[in-house]
Amino acid sequence: MRKFFIIPYLWVCFSLSACSQTAENTSTPDFALIPQPVSLKQADGGFTILSGLNIIAPKNDEVKRLANQLAERIKTVTGLDVTVNEGFNATSNSIFISLEKGIPHEGYKLAVSNDQAHLTASTPAGIFYGIQTLYQLLPKEIMSATAVSREWVIPTVTIEDHPRFEWRGLMLDVTRHFFTVDEVKDFIDNMARYKFNMLHLHLSDDQGWRLQIKSLPKLTEVGAWRVEKTGTFGTFTPPSPDEPKNYGGFYTHEDIKELVRYASDRFINILPEIDVPGHSLAAVASYPELSCTPGEYRVNSGERFMIWPPGGHFYGTLDNFHDLATRRTFLRHT
Repeated sequence: MRKFFIIPYLWVCFSLSACSQTAENTSTPDFALIPQPVSLKQADGGFTILSGLNIIAPKNDEVKRLANQLAERIKTVTGLDVTVNEGFNATSNSIFISLEKGIPHEGYKLAVSNDQAHLTASTPAGIFYGIQTLYQLLPKEIMSATAVSREWVIPTVTIEDHPRFEWRGLMLDVTRHFFTVDEVKDFIDNMARYKFNMLHLHLSDDQGWRLQIKSLPKLTEVGAWRVEKTGTFGTFTPPSPDEPKNYGGFYTHEDIKELVRYASDRFINILPEIDVPGHSLAAVASYPELSCTPGEYRVNSGERFMIWPPGGHFYGTLDNFHDLATRRTFLRHT
């Protein structure tokens, strides 16, 4: 079961180098393998996929599900007949999938000869990542939504691979700009292709609150919507009271459950960020009585509201500052 964590504040920095490996053979200009596997050896020839391809999988429900997904992808794009069967022996024109102890967690071994391919891992996650490598070894049209008429050849290679880091994540900021459930799924699909396993979902900030909280309905009734602005954040004028606050959106409980399931099927955990006490203008606009500073608040639409005078910084609008010196400082920096 994949878990859905709530944490108060999180910064995640990511570098593509975190997923890189040191391969034994890096002279493979025709292979677009990302991340680079730990070990890759190439031989002459290749495995040409023909009609009647047999994918042989062990008696394991999760691996069987992955084998069926692989079969559907190959059938969709090649138009060839592909079957999935349980078994222990590989035959010609087959992809043989097996579970074997001793391979690092999330790692896999892939051996391709001229008439078959062997994919071995110790966990279903390793099988999943090995399948992503198979896709990358095939022509790029393998991800097409419709059939493509061409020869389908997997190069003859022997690959051993396992991740360098256990946590391999990307952050998706859905607060400054809202992404629909389908758009987040598309993001997850692309993460899976490159073997990422952690989606840091940034769900609250000054520009929007995106997670439904049934006991606090104004967080999404008010906090999920703002005036739409186009241009560069920090340069906009404050919205006028009559401008419509119709830009935004939020995820219901069912939306989040659906995304968690979708990510889990691709061996990705979702780590949501609820950003408090900092970056909480959308929450304060929803429940201004929670603020220690009296005044009018609104979900930020990109107008400047954080002031950086010498010696410190502060938030607010002119109406929030009651002493003359602070009002003058605010006006000098807006």
